[in-house]
Amino acid sequence: MKSIILSSKLLFVAASTMIISSVSCGGSIGDKKIQDTAAIVTTAPKASISSILTEKQFNELFPQRNKFYTYAAFIKAANELGLVKVKVSRRAVSVYQFIRTNKKTGKDSVARQDADWNEEWAKKKPDSVFTVDYGDFCTASAADINKKELAAFFAQIAHETRHGMNGSYTDGLMLIHEDNTSNVYISDSDEYPAVKGKKYYGRGPMQLSYNGNYGFASNIIFGNSKILLNNPELVEQDPVIAFKAAIYFWMTPETHKPSAHDVMTGKWQPTANDKANGRTTPGFGMTINIVNGDVECGKGDNFGMADRIGFYQFFLKKLGITDANCACSCATMKPYKY
Repeated sequence: MKSIILSSKLLFVAASTMIISSVSCGGSIGDKKIQDTAAIVTTAPKASISSILTEKQFNELFPQRNKFYTYAAFIKAANELGLVKVKVSRRAVSVYQFIRTNKKTGKDSVARQDADWNEEWAKKKPDSVFTVDYGDFCTASAADINKKELAAFFAQIAHETRHGMNGSYTDGLMLIHEDNTSNVYISDSDEYPAVKGKKYYGRGPMQLSYNGNYGFASNIIFGNSKILLNNPELVEQDPVIAFKAAIYFWMTPETHKPSAHDVMTGKWQPTANDKANGRTTPGFGMTINIVNGDVECGKGDNFGMADRIGFYQFFLKKLGITDANCACSCATMKPYKY
């Protein structure tokens, strides 16, 4: 698989080398269901984010928001994507298989399996495997940690969609897509080829960009990469899909990066390489590095980083929590390289 050119706002998410967990399944290609020899066991969904965030609070956090972004759409997106768990396996550096589990039914399906998956040369390379449970989004920890994660998530999407500089941090979730829609954002990808005539400019709360990112997000959200590759405009037409795309990015680790979720919940611990590059402490600063490190991290104080931190502190206060030991800055962290 050829490498995908990465967006500075939302990077292409690839498989981590760290084995977190695994799912028992058989094999098949495409969107066909997989028969498991074990009895199907359904998984009860975790508590809804509505238990820590009311509609009144949401409206107060985003008073100038575009009417496209509603509390109901956000809660529905989190609840629906929360019923999805995906196991990502990688062979021979760049050959992937995604097993997508519907936790409501307990059934598995192959959302992606690269053409070389069963080649002997690929099988000889050890698998790296991790599983992402999207139901853990802002629900996996104690209430104060969940709220802290939510404040961090809101800070990132507020900065990405702000429209104005009034200094009050009330201007988040105003943009549905980036201002310049003439940018097509097309890059080389064997697995997620661009569709002729379609543009993959930044859309939604995390400004999803590039065909590779649209295809990967579509694999996770729908179990089918073609839906968003063929219809990228859905991310600016359907608010539930828009929020799902943002949550997908927040929850999914990359080859060289942890997920923002793991950073904010303390699950991530720095490797020797991280420490050597100034990435030493889980905290909000690391989420900036994950979202836009190439532009804003390792460059001292700058507006983008400061604006994200301002939003984070604003949302913490609004949610009634503090982050006394906040590792908020990424000024001295080196960005991740590919």
